[in-house]
Amino acid sequence: MSIMDEQTAPEASEFSWPRMLRLSTFQIGSAMGDILVTSIWNRVMISNFGMPAWPIGLLIALRYFLSPLSLWAGHRSDTTKFLGFYRSSYIWFGRGLMVISLPFLLLSLQRLEGQTGDVLGWVYALLCFALYGVGTLLSGSPFLALVRDSAPRKDQGFAISVAETVLIIFFAISGISFSYWMEEYDPAIFRQMVITTMVIGGFFWTMGIAGIENQSVPPAVKDKFTIAKEQIQFGPTLNKIWADQRTRLFFMFLSTATLAAWMQDVILEPFGGDVLNKSMQQTTRYNSYWQTATVITLIGAAAYWRKRRPEEQKGVAGWGLTIMALGMGLIALESFLGGVRLIETALFVFGAGFGIYTFGGLSLMAVMSSDVDAGAYLGLWTISILIFKGLGNFLGSLLRDVFLAVGFTPDVSYGITFFVAAIGLIASVAILAQIDILGFAKDHGRFRTTPEDVQAAGVEL
Repeated sequence: MSIMDEQTAPEASEFSWPRMLRLSTFQIGSAMGDILVTSIWNRVMISNFGMPAWPIGLLIALRYFLSPLSLWAGHRSDTTKFLGFYRSSYIWFGRGLMVISLPFLLLSLQRLEGQTGDVLGWVYALLCFALYGVGTLLSGSPFLALVRDSAPRKDQGFAISVAETVLIIFFAISGISFSYWMEEYDPAIFRQMVITTMVIGGFFWTMGIAGIENQSVPPAVKDKFTIAKEQIQFGPTLNKIWADQRTRLFFMFLSTATLAAWMQDVILEPFGGDVLNKSMQQTTRYNSYWQTATVITLIGAAAYWRKRRPEEQKGVAGWGLTIMALGMGLIALESFLGGVRLIETALFVFGAGFGIYTFGGLSLMAVMSSDVDAGAYLGLWTISILIFKGLGNFLGSLLRDVFLAVGFTPDVSYGITFFVAAIGLIASVAILAQIDILGFAKDHGRFRTTPEDVQAAGVEL
C-alpha cells in the first residue's frame, strides 16, 4: 500500500449527529462512576469516618500513575484485533473492570465504618481503585479513537471535542443528582447508588458503542514508510526532544499547572464538611459548580478565539491560569475567614479560568509538537498531565494532613493548602512566559495547526 493509497483510504463519509449523540451517551456512566469514586467516597472517608486524607488521595491518584497503560492500549487498538474488534473489545473489557470494581467500593465503606484500621477494608479499597484505574486507562484511548474513526477527517477534532464536553456536562448533572439522592451519608442509599451506577453505566458503556465500529473506518493498513518510521528507536527520539530547552520548559509548565490545578480535587468536599459545616448534599455539588463554568467558558473561548492561530494562544492560556489562581485564592480566603460565603463564587471563578486555560493549553500542546515526531511529543505531554494530576491529588491531601498534624486548625490547614495551589498556578504562568512558543513553531515549520493535532492528547488539562 503506497502513501497515496493510504491517504485515499475510505473514511467516514459524513458527520452523523445521531451517531455522535449515541457515542456521547457513553459518558453518562463515566461521569457517574467518577463522582461516586472521587467525590462521594473520599468525602465519607475523610469527613464522616475521620480518615487522614493522604491515603485517600494516593488511592485516587493510582490510575494516573499507571497512565502509560493508556498509550499501550491505544497502540494495541490501532494494530491488533481483540475478540474480533480493533476498538470495541478493548473498551468493553476496560469498562467491565470498572463495573466489577464498584462493589469493592461499597465493601470498603462497610468494613471501615467504625473500624478505620480494618485491613480487609483497605484491601477492598485498593482492589476497587486498581480495577477502576486500569479499566479507565485500557478503555479511554480506544474510545477516543473510535470517536475519531466515526467522523470524516475534517470533523474528527470537532467530534472529540463534543465527546469531551459532554463528559464535563454529565459530571455536573451526576453531581447534582447524587447530591439530592443522598443528603447525608447513609449506607443503604450509598448501596443503591453503587448498584444504579453499575446498571446505568454498564448499559451505556455497552450500547453507546455497539455497532459503531462496523460503521467506522478501521485502523489504516500501514505502508512501508510508516513501518520504517515506527522502527526508529524511541530513546534517541526522546533525547532529541528533551535536548531543546523550550521543550523542557513546556514540560515544566504543564506539570506545574496540572499539579497545582488538581491539588483541590480530593480535599474540596471534605473542606466543605470540616470547615464550612456543609451537608453532603451541598458539597457533592462543588465539582458541578466549577465544571459547569468550565464548559461555558471553554465553548465561549472556542467561539471567540477560534480564528486565532494556535501559536498565538500563549496569552489565552496565561490568563486562564491567572483566573484559576484567583478562584483558588478565594477558596483559601473562605477557609481562613470562615462564614464569608465565597465558596460558590470562588468555584465559578476557578472553573471559568479552567475553561479558558484548557482551550489555550490544548492549542499550545499542538504547537509544541513537531510534525515528524508528533506522537512522541504528544505522548510526553499526555503522560505529564496524567502523572502530575495524580501527584496533585496526593500532594493536596498530604499537605492538609501535615498541617493538621503539626497543630494547625482545620480552617488554617485547608486554607494554606489552597493558597499553595494558587501560588503554583501563578508559578506556571511565570514559566509559560519564558517559553519561546513562536520560535519553536517557526523552527519546526508549524505555521498552521488543526484540531486533529491535539487528538492524541485526549486528556483533561
